[in-house]
Formats: sequence, structure tokens, C-alpha cells
Amino acid sequence: MFDALMIDADRDVLPVELAVVIPTFNEIDNVEELLGRLERVLQGVAFEVIFVDDDSPDGTAARLQALSRRFPRVRCLRRIGRRGLSSACVEGMLASGAPYLAVMDADLQHDESLLPSMLGVLCDEPVDIVVGSRFVEGGAVGDWQSSRQSISAVATRLSQRVLGLTLADPMSGFFMIRREAFEAAVYRLSSIGFKILVDLLASSPTPLRVRELPYVFRNRVAGESKLDNRVAWDYLMLLADKTIGRFISPRFVSFAAIGASGVLVHLAVLRLVLGLGGDFVSAQSSAVMVAMVGNFLLNNALTYRDQRLRGWSMLLGLIKFMAACGLGAVANIGVASYVHGDSGGWLVSGLAGIIIGTFWNYLATAYLVWLRPKRA
Repeated sequence: MFDALMIDADRDVLPVELAVVIPTFNEIDNVEELLGRLERVLQGVAFEVIFVDDDSPDGTAARLQALSRRFPRVRCLRRIGRRGLSSACVEGMLASGAPYLAVMDADLQHDESLLPSMLGVLCDEPVDIVVGSRFVEGGAVGDWQSSRQSISAVATRLSQRVLGLTLADPMSGFFMIRREAFEAAVYRLSSIGFKILVDLLASSPTPLRVRELPYVFRNRVAGESKLDNRVAWDYLMLLADKTIGRFISPRFVSFAAIGASGVLVHLAVLRLVLGLGGDFVSAQSSAVMVAMVGNFLLNNALTYRDQRLRGWSMLLGLIKFMAACGLGAVANIGVASYVHGDSGGWLVSGLAGIIIGTFWNYLATAYLVWLRPKRA
């Protein structure tokens, strides 16, 4: 009875064939232009556009909500307290029942006119995913600076080698995938950082059948690029998760790597203060404080980017971090002394103390500093 009524009410409405998922953050000046372009190139296609906005402070979500009232095919998912392009794309794709799912950026750098060709390949050929590629014949990166081209080339080779990919442009953020291929991979996705395509390809339980179609990467029209050092760090953590994530958390890898860098900071400050005429106790105390503060700031910005502390919470977090790491130092010394006293060599004893101290610091700070209380 209900189905019959729904069919009668929507007699002239075609089932959605394609969902275009677009993550946004501070893209208020681009979304309306992009929507107009999609309307032009996808004429004759039953499609919907799902914008996933990470609570942009520039009012992007409000603009999208206004557009959704004018255009029924437009939806806006507004995420509060969460950030990340990959996770936004996953939520957008899960919010649609369309058999074909496209992902593209909101900055107008991806060539929307390629979408009909992508859809045609998926409809007519035994292909699971179609990638808009800048690095096959006919594709190009536009006027990228040589430094950006070099970084992209290194990242591409790294993903190809580490993950065993043969794709020319695994770093592309512009692709279309069959729903069944996405659903098969979704439970294994890491959803870390910006490179959702690499994540999908590495998470699929069976190798995906891929076609690459060339396009020319365009210049950003409005807004600012989201590329920064944290994006690179997230990419490395994604690769770590896909290679050793079954055995060890990428968060721990990040925490340990930052801790190792803190040793270098400690030694540099120690040498500096001693060189300025300070006594050893003062130099050591300064080095410990600077290294701890630096480790906290880096972990807050990188390891726990999705749970980042701000304002007074950040100050309280720093105090808790230093207290927890202080106990970690005691554990380090205690374990190292015990192993050394039990006929262990200095190297084995030192490493044992470092391992226990690092695990303690990671577990204690994860619980005391960055653990979010559960909502009632």
C-alpha cells in the first residue's frame, strides 16, 4: 500500500542514478558556481549533489542550505566537531543510495565535464572505479610550481610502491565508483587525511578494476588551498595504517615519531643553554620543558588532529601531558635500572626503559589528555 502510494506520488521523479559527493571547508564563493556547472554537464542524468561541510566558519553550510531549498537535488551534511576530507567523503557516500558515487573537490579545479564520460564507462564496461587522472596522456597539472610537482611525484611513487598500486594518479581526488565496490571496502577504510582514493584501493578485499580518464587540473577560483604540512603527515599515517595498521596503531606510530624528534630538541636546547654559560641542572631543566611542550603541541596538531584541544582546554591538556610524561620518565628509569641490575647490558636496559616509557606516555596521555567524554 505504502509503496503504491509513493510510486503514484513520484510518477515523474526518476530514481537517483548518480550521487556527486563534495567535501567543503570555507568554499562559500565556489559552491554555487560548481552547482551550476554540474547542472549543465549532467543534463539527462538523475543525480544528486551531497555537500559535506565541516562546519566552515565562512558560512558555507548556510549558503548550501539556502541552495538546497531552491534545488531539491542538493543536500548539505554539516559535521560538528569533526574534520577530514576522507571521512567527509565516506559519510557523504553512505548518505546516498545511488548505484554510482562520484567524489570531487569544491574548488573548481576538477573538470566536471568529465563526469558523463566516467558514468558511461561504469555503465558500459566491466570497471569498478574511474579515476580522473592528471598523469596519463591528455592529462596535465596546469601551472603547478616545480616544487609541488616534485612532491606529488614522490607521494605518487611512495603509494605505488608501498601499496602495490599501478595507477598513474593514485593521489587524485576526482573519481567515480560503483556502490558495491565502495560497500565492499567501507569497513576497512582508515578515513585518515585527504587521500580517499588510495584508502579505497588499499581497503578493497579484491583488486578493483580501474580506468583512468585524462583531465587538466585547473587553478583554484576562490578561497585558499588546504594543502599544508599536516596533510603530508596525514598521508604518511594513512600509508602506515595500510601497511602495519594490523599490528600497531598509526596514532602510536605518530606519537613515537614525535617523541623521537623531541630527543633531538632536548639535546639542541641542552647544548644551547650550556653554550650560553648555564649550569647543567638549569640546561637540563630547560631542555626537558621545551621538549615536553614541543611534543604536546605537535601531538595536539598531528597525532590528535581530529581531537585537537583549544583555548583553556589546551592549557589544561598541557599540564596533564607533562604530569603523565613525568611519571613515564620515572617508569623509564625504573625499568631500565631493573633490567641493568639483572645483568642486562646498557643498550638493552636503555631500550627497555624507552619502550616502557613510550607506551606509558601514549596510553596515559591518550586517556588523560585527549579522550573525549561520551555523550549521554
